[in-house]
Amino acid sequence: MQIKDYQVVLLGVMIALGSIFSTYILSKSIIEFQKLQNQTIRVTGSASQEVTSDSASWTVRFSRIKPTLKEGYALLESDAQKIKEFFIENGFEESDIDFSIINSYPNYKRFPGSYNVSNEIESYTVNQSATVKSNDIDKLTKTSKKVSSLINRDITLEAERVQYFVSNLDDIKIKVASEASKNAKERAKSLVEGTNGKIGVMTNAKLGVFQIVPVDSTEVDDYGINDTSSIEKKVVSTVSATFTVK
Repeated sequence: MQIKDYQVVLLGVMIALGSIFSTYILSKSIIEFQKLQNQTIRVTGSASQEVTSDSASWTVRFSRIKPTLKEGYALLESDAQKIKEFFIENGFEESDIDFSIINSYPNYKRFPGSYNVSNEIESYTVNQSATVKSNDIDKLTKTSKKVSSLINRDITLEAERVQYFVSNLDDIKIKVASEASKNAKERAKSLVEGTNGKIGVMTNAKLGVFQIVPVDSTEVDDYGINDTSSIEKKVVSTVSATFTVK
């Protein structure tokens, strides 16, 4: 074999070996990539924080039924004045009270012995609501328990429950969601420790709905809960996260 032919053969062998080595490296990289993609763990973390309401509101609705709108409006105006006086007597400012617009509708006469109504107007119902908002939760709560005082003033009314709110709720939600994410990572770590594995990067995360419930409640709802009936509340957050496993 001439030297030139030998060089050609040697070059061909080197090219073949290089091709094989490159294929091996590429195959190994693909396998490692697939391994990285396939070895994941999905966990759900949770966190909660107890909060105290810092504001409240209370609404009372009052109405009158009279033969004419004029009579109904006159009595409703008198009732509104009595309600305003009631709140002022209990330590609230006039600016704390918000009166809604007055609603009215006709009541039609019924045919004798029937549920069917005629086209003849028998009376008018007029109604309105008054809402008091305050940061003094204790004072508003105590005032709501004196609702019988309004009834004794010859006012036909319906009182709602006092509602309690947390002003910085959005900030608290962000904090609790962050804690839930950390909890998810800790749970993932504890699950793979027994297999000598390590948690890698987070590849996916989904924030669950917030549950704002009374402190002692364990109630949950798929659409979330926003409790306004209790002063002391608990904000609960969940995060479903997927991590790679090394």
